[in-house]
Amino acid sequence: MRRAFVLGALLALGGLSITLRAVFEQGPARGDQSPAKVEVEKIKDSLYLFKGGGGNSAVFLTDLGVVIVDTKLAGWGQPIVDKLKTITSKPVTMLINTHTHGDHTGSNEFFSTAVEIVAHENTRANMEKMDAFKGNKVNYLPKLMFKDRMSLGAGKDKIELYYFGAGHTDGDAWVVFPALRVMHAGDMFAGKQPPLIDRRNGGSGIAYPDTLAKAAAVKAVDTIITGHSGLTTMADLQEYARFNLDFRDLVVDGFDRGRSVSEVVSQWKLPEKYKGYAVGDGQRLVDNVEQMFGELAKRQP
Repeated sequence: MRRAFVLGALLALGGLSITLRAVFEQGPARGDQSPAKVEVEKIKDSLYLFKGGGGNSAVFLTDLGVVIVDTKLAGWGQPIVDKLKTITSKPVTMLINTHTHGDHTGSNEFFSTAVEIVAHENTRANMEKMDAFKGNKVNYLPKLMFKDRMSLGAGKDKIELYYFGAGHTDGDAWVVFPALRVMHAGDMFAGKQPPLIDRRNGGSGIAYPDTLAKAAAVKAVDTIITGHSGLTTMADLQEYARFNLDFRDLVVDGFDRGRSVSEVVSQWKLPEKYKGYAVGDGQRLVDNVEQMFGELAKRQP
C-alpha cells in the first residue's frame, strides 16, 4: 500500500513541477497591466528597499558604485534605474542574484555587460537551464560565483554572501550588509507563509528548516529583507525556522505512519503561536506535503 501511495505522490509531484515551472521562471502572473512602478523604502543612509515587479530588490550605495540585489521581472530594469536616479548619480557596478527565478533575475539583461553579476554556483547552473539566458543572453549569467561564503568590498561597503543549504532552491544566497546589520533573505523567507519549494531547481522541504536555522544564527544582524513581503527582524526569521521545523516534523511523522497527503494536510492547523501567518486556500500546504513525501520516498531503502 505504501509503495502504491509513494508512486501516486511522485506522479503528482511531476505534474506539480510542470505547473509551477512558469511561476518559478517568470514569477507570479500579474493581474493587471498597469505601468511598472517601483516603490522605495529607505532602510539606512546607504541601503534602500525597492518593491514591485517581482522579488524585493536591495539597493546598496558604495564608494565604487551601486550594488543591486535581485533585478525583478523582465522589463523592470528601466523602472529600477529611473527610481535609482532620484537617489544617486552613481553607476550600477554589481548585481547579486539570490536565486534563479525570473522574478529575481528577469532584468539582468537590462544592465551593461560590464556590470559584475554574482550568485551561488548552483544558481548559475540553474539559470543556465532557463530560456531567458540562452543565446546572446548568456552574457547576463553570473560570472562570479561562490560555494559556501564570500566577502565583497571592505569597511562600510562590505557585503558577506552565505550559502547554508537547500530550501527554496539549491542555490539560495543570503546577502548580509555587516556595517548596517541587515540581511537580504531572498525567497528563503518570502514572508510569513508556507514556503515555495522548487524541487526542479534543487529545493528541499526536508532541509528547509535546518537551512533557515543556520541563517538565523548569523551574528550582528537586526533587520531582514524578505523576498516578497516587507522588512522584518532576526527574531521573525528565527520564528520562521521554528514554523518550518514544526511543519516538517508533522509531515515526517505522517509519512512514517503511512498517512496520505490529504490526511496530513487535514491534520495540520495553524498553531496559535504563529497567528498572523498567511495560509491561503491550503494549496501551498498540499504542494509542500507532496514535495516532502517525494523526498522521503527517495530515501527509502
